Amino acid sequence: MPGRIPEYGLARVLSKRGVCSRSQAEQWIRAGRVSVAGRPCRDPERRTALGATDIAVDGQPVGAAAPVYLMLNKPRGLVTTRSDERGRGTVYECLADAGAPWIAPVGRLDQASEGLLLFSNDSAWAAAVTRPGSGVPKHYHVQIDRVADDGLLGRLRGGIDDRGEHLRAVSVEVLRTGTRSSWLAFVLAEGRNRQIRRMLAACDANVQRLVRVAIGTLELGELAKGAWRPLVAAEVRALAPASAAPPARPRSRPGAPGRPKA
Repeated sequence: MPGRIPEYGLARVLSKRGVCSRSQAEQWIRAGRVSVAGRPCRDPERRTALGATDIAVDGQPVGAAAPVYLMLNKPRGLVTTRSDERGRGTVYECLADAGAPWIAPVGRLDQASEGLLLFSNDSAWAAAVTRPGSGVPKHYHVQIDRVADDGLLGRLRGGIDDRGEHLRAVSVEVLRTGTRSSWLAFVLAEGRNRQIRRMLAACDANVQRLVRVAIGTLELGELAKGAWRPLVAAEVRALAPASAAPPARPRSRPGAPGRPKA
């Protein structure tokens, strides 16, 4: 009904309010660290109003965390997760000095890819940026191990059928060509899992480097590899005008390079 305050499971409420990840919230709740209305709650799915003011963790009242929006120049070789059971380096190593509350990746880049990666604790904004049909194009520069000819470009521009999916780019252009390799510019309207790599593999072309250089009007620019910076309010609004909240300022120096593993 109109005006009804949305309710979710308690763990999801903590996640949506930027307190911690949903999985971490579930652990806290089961451990008895979270209370509602002064009583411990051990049920992560307990229906709770998103704006509830009587939630506490370890006896400390939980308020909504200030919204944070960051961009990172992800180095190749890092995985887009908070921790990795195989011991691989993660993108969060680059954000160790960000001084931000819990933040999650907005979209993903696979381990071998690099470039622009967004982070936020604003789940509504993140969903608006990444949902299919958002109208936010993603721009990539891709080096392949062959010279791009008209046949390759024609196949890529026409779309590729792979694993029951039709993979199509908004545009594919040649940036430059050498004697044995080429750099291509891809624009995607919605990124499916490893879409560019799958399209090129179907054309017998291997990816040597894949760099995301822009999301919508937000460009990677001269941000150093492994470095981050906060988005300004205009950048946040440009990516998802209807859902953006005023960004909070991280406590640490923006743009400071992280410490990615070699």
